[in-house]
Amino acid sequence: MKYLIFLFVLFLSACATVPVTAEFPAAPDVLMEKCPELKTIAGDRVTIVDFTRTVTQNYTTYYECAARTEAWQEWYTRQKQIWEEVK
Repeated sequence: MKYLIFLFVLFLSACATVPVTAEFPAAPDVLMEKCPELKTIAGDRVTIVDFTRTVTQNYTTYYECAARTEAWQEWYTRQKQIWEEVK
C-alpha cells in the first residue's frame, strides 16, 4: 500500500513539473493575401461609361477588401489577447 501511494505521488509530481507550452496559431496564408490590383482603362479614347464602370469596380474592390482585412485583423488581435489572458 505504501508503494502504491508513493507511486501515485511520484506520478502526480512528475506531471506537474513538465511544462506544457502552446503558442497562438499563426494566421493562414489565405487570410494574409494582399488585395487584388485595381483596374485601369486601356486605350486612347475613354468613354464616360468605361470610366464610370472602372471607378465603380475599383471602389467596390477596395472597400470589400478593406472591410474584410480590417475585420480579420480585429478578430485575430482580440483572439490573441484572450489567449494571452488565459495563459
